[in-house]
Amino acid sequence: MRPVYMISGGITKFAKSHPNKDFRFMVKEAYDAALQDVPALSKDMIDGAVGSYFSDHFTRQLKAASMVQDYLGLCPKPSKRVEGGGATGGLCFQSAWEAIASGRMHCCVAFGFETMSRVTTWKGNEFIALASDTNFDFPVGGFYTGYYAMMVRRHMHEFGTTVEQMAMVSVKNHLNALYNPYAQKAKRLTIQQVRESPMVATPLRMEDICAMSDGAAVCILADETIAARVCGRPVKITGIGSGSDAMRMADRPHGRVPLLPHERESDYVRLKYPGVHSFRGGRMAAKLAYEMAGIRNPLEQLSFVELHDAYTSSEIQTYEDLGLCKYGDGGKFIEKGMSFMPGIDYGLLLPQQGRLPVNPSGGLLACGHPVGATGLMQAVFAFWQLQGTVQKHLGSPMLQIRNPRRGLIHSHAGTGTYITVSILERT
Repeated sequence: MRPVYMISGGITKFAKSHPNKDFRFMVKEAYDAALQDVPALSKDMIDGAVGSYFSDHFTRQLKAASMVQDYLGLCPKPSKRVEGGGATGGLCFQSAWEAIASGRMHCCVAFGFETMSRVTTWKGNEFIALASDTNFDFPVGGFYTGYYAMMVRRHMHEFGTTVEQMAMVSVKNHLNALYNPYAQKAKRLTIQQVRESPMVATPLRMEDICAMSDGAAVCILADETIAARVCGRPVKITGIGSGSDAMRMADRPHGRVPLLPHERESDYVRLKYPGVHSFRGGRMAAKLAYEMAGIRNPLEQLSFVELHDAYTSSEIQTYEDLGLCKYGDGGKFIEKGMSFMPGIDYGLLLPQQGRLPVNPSGGLLACGHPVGATGLMQAVFAFWQLQGTVQKHLGSPMLQIRNPRRGLIHSHAGTGTYITVSILERT
């Protein structure tokens, strides 16, 4: 496989709605922003594109990616659409990586979008619930908030996780978003305010859950030759991993935990795995990405993580899947890393054991979740962090991590049916 680099990225503001912009216009905004950072990249140097959006229902348009391809002026170059629930953006990023790594393309555009504002929240949740098993789960109330409420209830029962620990995730991510002008829900919260927000599915309250959004994101990936010609600070993609699981949680067998290099079999002698408290696909995605990138201890070798926090509970669960702490210790991990002080200091306000920032962008909870764009948005923020250009793009240095070396992005679909992990590294 050939080395693959990210050379630029752009995003639109994620918002509850963009009534004056259709999906093509939003992607064009993000695409133009990406091109501005690489003025030496001409359209002739782009070999093709991969498009991602989750639902034809939201867009009310089949083959919408083809319409975007035309709007960007990339016809008749190769293009395809990628879809995989909440992991759609992450799968798009990896699909573009594959096009370069395989030698099929020298430069590939990955674009993603979602326009979720055209329907009510209830109808939107119904569309999302169609990503559950429509023969078995959906007819008996298979809305995702209910699934995640059940999963975190089990996590609480098994490991002693508390609602206060969940609320800390919300406080942290919304605080980070105060310094991210692209975020949908930037605000200061207290644990009490999170716990007093309206109940949705016990124990998940409104501030524990991400919002539906309109938005778009674009990543431009290239091989070594193109990257050296057009980009002063390209970022290398050194690790790619993905995992999957059965759609219905009741179909998932129990077995041994796939161990990461810094773990031992004795760590999990009494753990019933994966149960409904853990994401086996997430562990597999992390394991494969770490192996490819040569990571033996993520807590020591990663500079930051942008993970899929559709719920405060899923961020806690994902700490464990990624090996940032042992299974069962996710609640303790966030609690240990939180200290309520004004401003941002990544040694104080984010999970730490080796000072590892998680979701410095604000994550899905605060940025919003326009599904097809979300995983690509994570890649753009990771790219800016590793380039050291956060101040340039956000207008403030507050979210810039000190001397970042390596970052991880994580996309998650369904109840863990598709999960991707990609690792980007400063060159």
